[in-house]
Amino acid sequence: MGFSLLDYIIVAVYLVGVTVAGILIAGKQKSSRDYFLGGKEMSWWSVGFSIVASETSTLTFISIPGLAYKSDMHFLQVAIGYFIGRLLVSLIFIPAYYNGDLETAYDFLGKRFGLPLRKFTSSVFIVTRVLASGVRLFATAIPVHLITGFDYTTSIFLIGIFTLAYTYLGGLKAVVAMDVVQLFIYLGGAVASMILILQHLPNGFSDVIHFATQNGTNKFEIWNLKFGNSFVEFLSSPYTIIGGILGGTFLTMASHGTDQLLVQRLLGCKTKRESQKALMLDATFIVLQFAFFLMLGLCLYAFYNGVSFQQLGLKSSDEIFPKFIVENLPTGIAGLVVAGVLASAMGTLSSSISSLASSSYLDLFKTKNVETLHATSLQEQNKEIFWSKIFTLVWGIVLIGGAMLFTDTKNPVVEIGLKIASVTYGGLLGTFFLGLLFKHTTQRDAFVGFICGLLSMVCVLYFSKIDFTWHTFIGCTVTIIAGNLSNVILKNNS
Repeated sequence: MGFSLLDYIIVAVYLVGVTVAGILIAGKQKSSRDYFLGGKEMSWWSVGFSIVASETSTLTFISIPGLAYKSDMHFLQVAIGYFIGRLLVSLIFIPAYYNGDLETAYDFLGKRFGLPLRKFTSSVFIVTRVLASGVRLFATAIPVHLITGFDYTTSIFLIGIFTLAYTYLGGLKAVVAMDVVQLFIYLGGAVASMILILQHLPNGFSDVIHFATQNGTNKFEIWNLKFGNSFVEFLSSPYTIIGGILGGTFLTMASHGTDQLLVQRLLGCKTKRESQKALMLDATFIVLQFAFFLMLGLCLYAFYNGVSFQQLGLKSSDEIFPKFIVENLPTGIAGLVVAGVLASAMGTLSSSISSLASSSYLDLFKTKNVETLHATSLQEQNKEIFWSKIFTLVWGIVLIGGAMLFTDTKNPVVEIGLKIASVTYGGLLGTFFLGLLFKHTTQRDAFVGFICGLLSMVCVLYFSKIDFTWHTFIGCTVTIIAGNLSNVILKNNS
């Protein structure tokens, strides 16, 4: 049906409206604590929905339906692991974070092991987040490119500039407030798409069942009970029941327990209890959301009569949903759904910019202890705000530029994003466990463990075909073992 003038107006109004609203809602920030943590006064429900929006991005909006389109619903096993991982984070990590007045996730490591480890782990996070966020921003450029005809560079630039504006001026309060709005915008667009698909199919959902189960296949299958013919084949098979659930659990413990992108929000709640409530709201919502987007993929499969995405002339399964948006949605609805695509991306991009800025400023640049934060003079507070915004501006520009690195990829974007995160997540998670569960370990042991965890992932990536769902578990295990061996061996030799 094409993209009409009304659709363009809806998208333009959304971009301008969300930017202005974010700035107005945030109000005036007096210190870096206000700018990066919302003054630790944010409500648990807004933080919970903000986490959902932050971690969803366009990876979920366009790539998860694409996964179901080309395969089945095995990815839901990972989502179940996500729930378990969030539960463990709420029970283990959040109480530890609220024992001290922490500014970032890596502030915990600094208090436990020393400032050098805080700076090192924060630096690793920064590098990983830049790469992973670049993938996510590029994912958004796919539908924008298909709809407008702009090249990927122009599409990325347009998305990035509007997001950077309200993040730079409004801080975390603006990010969280707009995340909540954007969550319901992109879900509304996706729900509208599914309703229209089902109305188009002659027999409604019965046609979805027919195409999903034709020729002896079952695309509704959730549990993958196949273990392969060997242990190596089992580890290299994507989305097995053990790999999916275990991988999802460890990946979530790393992302929600050690990644500043999400921990920043949890630290912005008033109390430990409210932080836990926010995370469990996210845990419940995210499983339902993944199930919905996978089902949307099966509806698209029925809509296109069960043909492969290659037969539709597409390069990747990620382009299935954008193709439907461009060609089949009626005037007005198309604009709403594209606004939803932008909303999912802007929520994650703004979170990435804010978390990178907070981590680089608070962990690497600012040397003042958090206990003296409330006693700073007005001049010092103004200086904090100035540097906080400078770091925000710099990282916004870096992320927009970093997204250009992925413009030639033909692989499913969701898998690339998760693989990038998995490289360092295991080492980070293992290092946090060394601090939380092993009271005898020292900074030296944590450094040894973390470096061994990173090296193990380099070996896994270059010398094996082990699936990404195992990466965080392997890196975490190696880190814990190496850290404890360091304590035993070096302690005895000292």
